[in-house]
Amino acid sequence: MLKERKNQILIATIILVALLAAFIGAAAGSTYPNWANKISFLPEFLKPKTTNLQEVKQNGERVVRTVEESAVIDVVDSASPAVVSIVAQTVSLDPIQGVRQNQQGIGTGFIVKSDGVILTNSHVVANESISYKVVAKDKKAYVVKKIDRDPTIDFAILKIDAKQLPIVSLGDSNSIRVGQKVVAIGNALGQFDNTVTVGVISGIGRGVTASDTLGVFQETLENIIQTDAALNPGNSGGPLLDLSGNVIGINFATTVGAENLGFVIPINEVKGVLNQYYEKGRIVRPFLGVGGEVIDRVTAALNNVPQGIFIRQVVPSSPAAKAGIQTGDIMTKFGTVFLDEGIALAAVVGKFKVGETVGIELWREGKTMKLKAVLAEAP
Repeated sequence: MLKERKNQILIATIILVALLAAFIGAAAGSTYPNWANKISFLPEFLKPKTTNLQEVKQNGERVVRTVEESAVIDVVDSASPAVVSIVAQTVSLDPIQGVRQNQQGIGTGFIVKSDGVILTNSHVVANESISYKVVAKDKKAYVVKKIDRDPTIDFAILKIDAKQLPIVSLGDSNSIRVGQKVVAIGNALGQFDNTVTVGVISGIGRGVTASDTLGVFQETLENIIQTDAALNPGNSGGPLLDLSGNVIGINFATTVGAENLGFVIPINEVKGVLNQYYEKGRIVRPFLGVGGEVIDRVTAALNNVPQGIFIRQVVPSSPAAKAGIQTGDIMTKFGTVFLDEGIALAAVVGKFKVGETVGIELWREGKTMKLKAVLAEAP
């Protein structure tokens, strides 16, 4: 009888606790965490944990979000007005309707100066035979008046005629860490509407090899950021932001045959180019004039050649041609930098100034040679 009595009391207590919890949840609604914690008679195990939770107002009502959710929403709200869709304008001849103007969303850009300076990828605006415009978040369209391209780091600067545009802040890509939460914003579907994806930085210092549309020049971009934030072709040129709302990179590539891998140009790689653009009104970069590919350690050992850059093409009348560099050479050293695996020649050349004389070491038919090249301004 006593045992049965205890069981009844236990069952009644469980039911009472369940009803009390349900009542608190229903009565408090979105303010449950703070409201429930103020009730002194509740046992501690019934009081919700409010770590990383905060109350915010939305449409006049109070809602509870995690700190991370609020941070992501704040980043999107602050940065989206400065993210634009890039549109290609082409002309076609329809047998019935005649000449037609076609528009296609091909990528993304973001405004860094309120008078209409926009950053994107050079491959997004690579076709010089067509015209481009940008569409802002408010659907207002602007004709692109000027494009400066730097294919060596897949970077371009667009200029439109505008004033008092919203801008984004540029962060410090050297301070990022693997595992850090990031937000990507871009015109993923080509519909002139920004989409948002969230992920983490999954790798730093990656190398990605890319070639031009003809496959003539092949260049390895080093020090690339890898993220698992979903990137689609329309995201190219869009910003990757940290949770403080600062741009830490420019989204530029996805992978074929792998999931959740996207690649991003660190924003610090383009800051110097951007500053020169502000000073001179155009991109100014040193130019050597070679196309090549990296010889890694394994390839070098198998072929009994040194590591370096195998020269596939030399641009006629370029500084490389004038210095005596030939196709088939293996460039092993540029200035004081040994061109080992993981070193991008474009990045090394970019650290010098136009007009500067640089010592070069290369391997040709079993012999080491030393040359000097005077860097010109990139065409």
